[in-house]
Parts: sequence; structure tokens; C-alpha cells
Amino acid sequence: MFSIKLLFCALLLCFTVRANSQTVHRRFEYKYSFKPPYLAQKDGSVPFWEYGGNAIASGESVRLAPSLRSQKGAIWTKQPINFDWWEVDVMFKVTGRGRIGADGLAFWYTSARGDYTGEVFGSSDRWNGLAVIFDSFDNDNKHNNPYIMAVLNDGTKVFDHKSDGTTQMLSGCLRDFRNKPFPTRARIEYYQNTLTVHFHNGMTNNEADYELCFRAENVVLPRGGYFGLSAATGGLADDHDVVHLLTSSLHSTQQAGGQQISNDEQQKLSQEYQEYQRKLDQQKEDYRKEHPDEVRDKEGEFEDWFESDGQRELRQIFQGQGQIHDVLRELNKKVDEVIGKQMNSLSMLSAVYSHAQGQPIAAQQAGQAPMQTGGLPVARHDWDALVANNQIIINTIAELKGFIIEVSRKADGIAAAGGGGTAINPQFLSEMRDSLQQVQQTVNGVAQRISSPAHASAQTSCPTPNCVGLTALVMVVTSQLVVMFLYNLYKERKEAQAKKFF
Repeated sequence: MFSIKLLFCALLLCFTVRANSQTVHRRFEYKYSFKPPYLAQKDGSVPFWEYGGNAIASGESVRLAPSLRSQKGAIWTKQPINFDWWEVDVMFKVTGRGRIGADGLAFWYTSARGDYTGEVFGSSDRWNGLAVIFDSFDNDNKHNNPYIMAVLNDGTKVFDHKSDGTTQMLSGCLRDFRNKPFPTRARIEYYQNTLTVHFHNGMTNNEADYELCFRAENVVLPRGGYFGLSAATGGLADDHDVVHLLTSSLHSTQQAGGQQISNDEQQKLSQEYQEYQRKLDQQKEDYRKEHPDEVRDKEGEFEDWFESDGQRELRQIFQGQGQIHDVLRELNKKVDEVIGKQMNSLSMLSAVYSHAQGQPIAAQQAGQAPMQTGGLPVARHDWDALVANNQIIINTIAELKGFIIEVSRKADGIAAAGGGGTAINPQFLSEMRDSLQQVQQTVNGVAQRISSPAHASAQTSCPTPNCVGLTALVMVVTSQLVVMFLYNLYKERKEAQAKKFF
């Protein structure tokens, strides 16, 4: 029994190793690809491809649809595909000035080439094959665009534009591909009836920064189809530029090792390669002859490929400044959060204090007894009495100030009339005595008003037994003012005596 289990495990291990050893082999297919530089020839044609409609081919990219209204264009391979499994890497840019773009771009694999000004993103409707659509306009108003989806058709279905094809799509994902700092990329793989789409969002220039969009199995496509790209604009418009399309045929390691290329085919491929190499060299030579001023010396041809010490320092400085800017932005966000929390706390404290201040007033208006405020040591009427007493003190001090100024003015007149002598007029002394008696009467009146029954509650409601009485405070202030007045009078007399020596 143990030997049977051991044999079963060995067979399972052998099958696992054999399955893992059959990895995918990729072969680049240049007849089904295009890329810069020299993407288009002098006559505007793209080798092995045909384009039409409003499409424009240049040396760096193919603009399928410009940013104008109601523009359509497409590009298709001239020859059908002679392999079953494939992988296509499409680099494209969809840019526009509007917040919303239209209509979108589509990648096609169909049994026959489509139209160049068709109804479905610039290509024909009722296609037979696969369409990977990059839809940028929200026709169904569900706020789910830009969207990437795969749609299969057997040549009998009409694409539903009103619902953005949501009822017909095989699978899809919500990805934004408009107005990115770097070109966006899509890698579409069809291997052993499994369709896989990876997407590069164009936020970095890292070529390996792909993420899975969707994966669908049991996808059967017709053999010997054509590759194509198309785009269209509507009321809104974007520039739809395709930078490159790179096609690779997929083979298992076992199939790749078993294939044998005949000598005739090898010679044919070698002749084609030499012919295209000769044409490329001839075009380069013609360009040098026609533009002698733009041709650089061979020694300095690759100088731009390497950076100098100064360029490296500048690049490092810019990177450091960028990092500092990011840190400052994060600090600014945190400071804003702290300030917001402080403002919330202050508003809550203000609300609590306002509630505490408003409760006794509302009780008085309703005819009820005033309630004690929990956060304050005295009641509301006590505070009002204290404020009234403070106002009385302020008025009394103002009256005393007026009396002192009047006495000082009379003293100055007497000193000026006496010629700076030391004798004091008896009339001045009597007036000073009357003024001091008037001040004493005023202070006694204030003390009587403070000690009246109307203000008794304010005095008895002092929160602590050691508080200073109002009468004592007034007397202390009055005595200080009298002392200051006598000191100023004495000082002025001394100064007047000193002036007579000059």
C-alpha cells in the first residue's frame, strides 16, 4: 500500500515538473508591429499597415482622431495573422482640454478588416472577433467612465451605444487613461483561449508598472484575423495618438523546440532583413544630404545619451526640491487639521459659555428665580451690582481728578504772583481747606451710597470672607491721590525756588 502511494506521488511530481517546464515562448512579429522612430515613411505610409479616415501618421506616432468634432480614423494590418496565440502591447495617449473627453479608442482583432469611418469608435459595426474598447464618454450617465471593456461579436450583433455596451461586454474595468503625464499602455494577451488585459495608468515611466484589468477564459476567436486600431470623436473631442503597437506570437517551449525552419525560409527572411536594412541606410544617407546642417559629427552623436556632472547635480537638486515640496505639503495638511480641531474646540467652548450666560436671563424673563450658574461663583444680579459699583468708583475718581487739576492751577497762579517766594497766601489755604472738605464730603456720600440696603446683597454675597470692602478701597485711593497732590505741590515749589538762581 505504501509503495502505491509513493508511485502516485512520483507520477504527480513528474507531471507537475513537465507542466511547469512548458513556459511561454515569445517571438516578435515585425510585420504586425510599428514603433518610432521612422514610424512613417517619406510618402506617409506605414510599413505593413494601412490607415484611412482622419488618421494622420508621423515619424513618432499615429494620430487616429484629432481633437476636432466628429472625426474618425483607423489603421489595419495588410496581411492576416498566421499564428494562433499572440500578445499585443499598445502605447497610446488620449489628451484633451476638457474635463470630459469623447469618444474613445478601440483595439480590434477581426476576421476581416473594418471600415475607417465606421459607427463603432471609427470602425465597422457587426464585426466578427474581438474589440477591446477604451471608452471615455459616459453615454448611459452612470458615471462609470473612462472604462476599458472587451466585447465579442459573431457578426450579427449591433453595438449598443446608449448603454455603452454594458449588456454586451465580456468583461472590463474602470480605469482613467486621459491626460496622464506619461503615455498609457495596454497589454492584451490571448493564449490557449484565455484573454488577459493588463493596464499601465501612465503615472510613472516604469515599463513594468502594469496592473490586471480583467481575465476571461473560454474565449474562442476566429483564426487568421487582422489587427486594427481606431478612434472617434463626437461633440467633445480628444487627441487619440498611438505611439507604438508591438506584436509577439506566443508558443509553448515544447512547440518552439519542435519547430524547424527550412533553409529556404531562412534565406527568404535573411533577404528581407537585408533589403529593409539597405533601404534604411539609403534613407539615412539621403536625409544627411538634404539636411547637412542638422547632421552632427559621429564623435558627438551619442553625447546626449550621457549626463555631465553639472546635469547630474541639477537633477539631484530638483529631486531634493521635489521631496521637500512633498514634505511641506504634508505638513501644511497636518497644520490645517490641527487648526480645524482648535476652531471646533473654541466653538464648542463658546457655545457652552453662551448657554451658561443665557440661562439666568431666560429665567428672569419667565418670572422665575434666577438660577446659579454652574461655572460662575456668584449670581447674575451680584455681577450687575459689582459693575454698577465699579462705574461709581470711576466717576468719583474723575471728579477727584478735576478737583486736583483745579487746585494745581490755583497753586501755579499763586506761585507766579508771589515771584517764587516761600510765603503762602492765607486765602489760598482757606480755598485748599474748602476743597479738601468738599472732597471729604464727596467720599462720604459715595460710602453712604455703597453701604445702602440696595447694595447690601452685593457686599454680603462675596464668595470669600477675606475680600476687601469697597469703602476701604475708596479711602485708600483717596489718600494716595492726596499724597500725590502734596508731593507734586512740594516738587513744584522746589523747582520754582531753584529757577531764581538762573
